[in-house]
Amino acid sequence: MTAMEQTPEAPLRVRDAAQLAWDDSADLLVVGFGGAGVCAAIEAASRGVSVLALDRFQGGGATARSGGVVYAGGGTSQQADAGVEDSVEAMYDYLRQEVGEAVSAETLRGFCQDSRANLAWLEQQGAAFQGSVPPLKTSYPSDQYYLYYSGNEAVPSYAAQARPAPRGHRALGSGMSGIALFRPLAATALRKGVRLRRQCEVRRLVLDDAGTVLGVEAWELPAGSRAAKRHARLSRWTDAIHPYAPALAEGWRRKLRALELAHGQRRLIRALHGVLLSSGGFVFNRAMLTVHAPRYLDGLPLGTSGCDGSGIRLGQSAGGRTARMERASAWRFINPPLAWARGLIVNAQGRRYCNEEVYGAKLGHAMVEEQGGRAILILNRALMKEAFAQVGPGKVWSFQRLPAVLNMLFNARRGRSLAELAERTGLPQANLERTVAAYNAAARGDRDDELGKSKAFLAPLDEGPWYALDLSFDSKLFPCPVITLGGLTVCERSGQVLGEDGQPVPGLFSAGRNAVGVASNFYVSGLSLADCIHSGRRVGAHVAGLVRAALAFQGEQQ
Repeated sequence: MTAMEQTPEAPLRVRDAAQLAWDDSADLLVVGFGGAGVCAAIEAASRGVSVLALDRFQGGGATARSGGVVYAGGGTSQQADAGVEDSVEAMYDYLRQEVGEAVSAETLRGFCQDSRANLAWLEQQGAAFQGSVPPLKTSYPSDQYYLYYSGNEAVPSYAAQARPAPRGHRALGSGMSGIALFRPLAATALRKGVRLRRQCEVRRLVLDDAGTVLGVEAWELPAGSRAAKRHARLSRWTDAIHPYAPALAEGWRRKLRALELAHGQRRLIRALHGVLLSSGGFVFNRAMLTVHAPRYLDGLPLGTSGCDGSGIRLGQSAGGRTARMERASAWRFINPPLAWARGLIVNAQGRRYCNEEVYGAKLGHAMVEEQGGRAILILNRALMKEAFAQVGPGKVWSFQRLPAVLNMLFNARRGRSLAELAERTGLPQANLERTVAAYNAAARGDRDDELGKSKAFLAPLDEGPWYALDLSFDSKLFPCPVITLGGLTVCERSGQVLGEDGQPVPGLFSAGRNAVGVASNFYVSGLSLADCIHSGRRVGAHVAGLVRAALAFQGEQQ
């Protein structure tokens, strides 16, 4: 990690904007053309604002490589089609449990109230959704289903506080449907007059003497050049290969950086009414992870090469304050196969610590933050047979099948007795036996499960042989995806970046995972994309108001 990547480059400071010869300008500059950036661009352009988007790569960011799930509720048309009853109040009551104090109650309530309209707005831009619900809980549904329980809604402890409803709205498209969500949004933005400069990396902000953000200094690869073509190819390969060969992908990132440093051409771009930083989180920046969230270094970074904290560091360079930088989300999904979730997870002491039916990020949080990263799954032969059957060809996605099969074949220790299993795993025998006995009693109905597990997810493990699968955070055979949740603090009404004194940094905005938002506490599938839409549109609307006010003032002066 170079010094430039670890610390923000000091802003270019000038007396006023007239001091520089600008290469381009727009009312709103969008730095990072992913989910938040494209939504801000559409909203602003729809209101008559000139928008120029800059992206270090081709655009799309983590949104285009995601599952394309948008968390929405309160009675969407898709919920109605599926016969699902939901209300804004029920959505709010559930999310309050997940969001905590990341945003104010007022902001969260507004997020829930606007949810249905935001989903309809996405459809107006060309995205498509559908109200088909899978019969069983899953971490990501097949192409037959596009509305599902994407969090902890139906887990008893959560359902007791809020009426559950499926709110994970997956964009209609084959496979991972993030690209099916982003493409129509990008097309709409361009059709509305938004300009996009690809392979254009912002390295520092331009500020005047008063600290107002005037624009950016960017470095752009010449369009159509040999370097630009190689950069485009290499960036696609890097993000595609990363989940399977992260070390190789990291080597290619160094080559990308070398191309940018060798061939980038300096551009000064003026922002007449604001710069939006929307370039994602910092999970690919190990230096920042080491400082802020060191427990998550052993995870598999999820996103794209652009999730390197550059936007957060740019905001800091102008005096922006960060918060919740220690918050990250580790996804330890154990369903599918559903049989895994009917087993039990223990820590290094052989004790259960989490209801196994919870959403994978909830289990991952407990594993990393409370148990030193340890998670050992205990099954018996009956559940192992069920699990193999549940991940057969054509039943689940390959990214769900492959790790399950590999771990059952090559990462399972077998014991003809629990004592033998304890010996082979290094778990304390007495603790393991007590844990399994208590679990079996709950599964038989002799007592309530001590961690509140639903009856449908309980299975008696009194008949062996027994198996232990080490699914700990640092597993090489079962990598655990990680995203970061913290970022720049912003005004929750405008998206304007706040400084250390709590006052807005003039001319600077942030949205998506570049900023603290609804998804900055606990994560459930679809919440980050929903926050990108909500926070991006918020900035676009606010900047449009600034432009209108400026035009009105000019009219009065004339």
